[in-house]
Amino acid sequence: MTHNELATFAGGCFWCMVEPFDQQPGIIEVVSGYTGGHTENPTYDEVCTETTGHFEAVQITFDPTIFPYQKLLDLFWQQIDPTDAGGQFNDRGTSYRTAIFCHNEEQHKLAEASKEELSKSGKFKKPIVTEILLAAAFYKAEEKHQYYYKKIPFHYNLYKEGSGRAKFIRENWKTRKSDEQLREELTPIQYEVTRKSATEPPFQNQYWNHHAEGIYVDIISGEPLFSSLDKYDAGCGWPSFTKPLRRNELEERFDTSHGLRRIEVRAKTSDSHLGHVFDDGPEPYGARYCINSAALRFVPKDQLDEEGYGVFKSLFT
Repeated sequence: MTHNELATFAGGCFWCMVEPFDQQPGIIEVVSGYTGGHTENPTYDEVCTETTGHFEAVQITFDPTIFPYQKLLDLFWQQIDPTDAGGQFNDRGTSYRTAIFCHNEEQHKLAEASKEELSKSGKFKKPIVTEILLAAAFYKAEEKHQYYYKKIPFHYNLYKEGSGRAKFIRENWKTRKSDEQLREELTPIQYEVTRKSATEPPFQNQYWNHHAEGIYVDIISGEPLFSSLDKYDAGCGWPSFTKPLRRNELEERFDTSHGLRRIEVRAKTSDSHLGHVFDDGPEPYGARYCINSAALRFVPKDQLDEEGYGVFKSLFT
């Protein structure tokens, strides 16, 4: 019988630390709250005074057989500036410091090794200052702070960009290939679609009528984007999906090209044009992600392990 585990991370504003974990397979719950301080049941206003000693943090309930703790650590590092001891980005003060709160000795060992590996990688010129601490009492934050990215997405995205977090992640954690590299690696239609926002012909593309089980990944970055379980025939001639695998990997932009008013969908990691999203999809989501085959690569379910996407196997069992 599988036993779920807890992981606790402080990465600055807890609004921005929920979305990356919430989108992963094997994640049961992500709770925003306060930990590491000396006041019982602190409120948001009290923590903001910098007198309670608490960190803003998220506590994650996860299934380690689907999403191991090591992968949580990798994902945590990719959300923060681990060299900043005074807060995170525009959020300054002790409550915005970064830390890994370990719930057992195995987590502590993995966290220390992960921090040492990052330090030795030379990725950052300044020292890694993120603390590794024993898990302490965790107090759930007020309800308005839970899953903020879902409740008020427009303000959340403005905040993430305005705080400097999104820019830092793009510049330090997302490696993008040069235009010259992509011209060499991609076919002409793949290049035109992903880099020039072209649209391939309907009913004349690789995946519009594709029914195998597996996941569709970004042709450039390899980031998981969609699952065959969410694919359906919308009759439009392009692959259509009701929802993405990880919403935080997609970026939506208002598109007025060709005299139309549409919502463009791009991949955040590669900045690739994928297609568009419409509101005429089936319930319960009501969305239709209309995506160019040329922006995708399909990974069959029986090859997920060997290609490094094993965490998604549980979707097909």
